[in-house]
Amino acid sequence: MSFLALFVSLPTKAATGRMRVWRALKSQGCATLRDGVYLLPDAPEHAAALYTIATEAQEVGGSGDVYRLSGSDDPQEAGLRALFDRSDDYASIIEDARALRAGVQTLDGVSLVRQMQALQRRFEQVVKIDFFAGEAQRQVLAQLDALRDVVQRRLSPDEPTTIFVAIPRLRCADYRARIWATRARPWVDRLASAWLIKHHIDPQAEIKWLSSITACHPDWLGFDFDGATFSHVGTKVTFEVLLASFGLDEDADLLRLGELVHCLDVGGLPNAEAPGVEAMLMGLRASELDDDALLAQASKVFDWLMQYYREKRCE
Repeated sequence: MSFLALFVSLPTKAATGRMRVWRALKSQGCATLRDGVYLLPDAPEHAAALYTIATEAQEVGGSGDVYRLSGSDDPQEAGLRALFDRSDDYASIIEDARALRAGVQTLDGVSLVRQMQALQRRFEQVVKIDFFAGEAQRQVLAQLDALRDVVQRRLSPDEPTTIFVAIPRLRCADYRARIWATRARPWVDRLASAWLIKHHIDPQAEIKWLSSITACHPDWLGFDFDGATFSHVGTKVTFEVLLASFGLDEDADLLRLGELVHCLDVGGLPNAEAPGVEAMLMGLRASELDDDALLAQASKVFDWLMQYYREKRCE
């Protein structure tokens, strides 16, 4: 593959300009070939970023030029790729994740959530500039997923436990005009699952919000709690299990919504829409004390997302 190389020189007196250029190089994930020469994989967005940095260097009395280069043989190519190694960044995140896990029982809920979110943001920032992802990224993802499970158990003991079973394919026609039940004060997986049930599985569904899972009647269809008809299976959250169960996993837009729900519910790879949707749903949850009203408002968010996904797919 080829790389873009920025050759940049800055006057020693331009301290502010030097700092601005250095921060821009760091934020883009540039690798240092040698002093004054910085690399990015060859891509249109990277070219635009490097030309912008070159212009900034010129504006403070320095110079900046962008060239394209590639390794002359396989070892040199591997050497260039190695300059982008993010192992140290990932190792730092793993170390802090282990420390947080060790202190889970001693920290209050607010501190746990803040530190977990901070680790997730750090991970997302590294992933953004990890152009040659490998085992290190997968290890950190596994560590964060495991930590998130521990934190959720500490904060929400009634969250469903993952089981590992085959997901049977079901017919929507056999699940019409039923009562569906889940835990009260729903968060993203329960809200999205209830939306999916009413919009794609059982349009006549009645949703019951349980103050205790023991209140679920035997002939109700429970979802997203231990012992429910539909809950977490393997790596899938309840929304994804419902998609797979009723053959809705062939819909590209629903699958994309499933990735968002997965990210917000149990974490995983970064999702571009996740921060904004999370903020919106948190605001709704805080303002709507009635769960039916909360679902009605959240359903609008999911409808908007589906429209957005359709339009993006048709561009």
